Amino acid sequence: MQKENLQRLTEQLLNYAVKADDIYENVRREGKEKDFFSEVKPFADQVRTICMEWEGGMKEWMKETEFKHLFPEQIEQTAHNLSDVAVQAFFPKTSYKRFKSHVQSVVFILNNVKSEIDRILS
Repeated sequence: MQKENLQRLTEQLLNYAVKADDIYENVRREGKEKDFFSEVKPFADQVRTICMEWEGGMKEWMKETEFKHLFPEQIEQTAHNLSDVAVQAFFPKTSYKRFKSHVQSVVFILNNVKSEIDRILS
């Protein structure tokens, strides 16, 4: 997989994390769940597809390139957490602390990935 494509996917995942956080804030404010088939599933499927592509590409690249502060387990966990967040965002009863913690963790790792890709490609 091309490094530039991984850079683009990383940006896309950051955007999904922010969007999921926005969705969650709106759902909590309104206090009602969104429709599973018309809203939750399409968004979650979209995020999951990109997460899987990104995770696979990153893990392959990590086999051939040394990343300073990133490990394959972090890539796996980030993809998993973002996939979970993409579903949980639509439900107001989702634990606020747990949700925010996952989003913060995802954004932190994705920003680290972005910095590492920029460093390696420059």
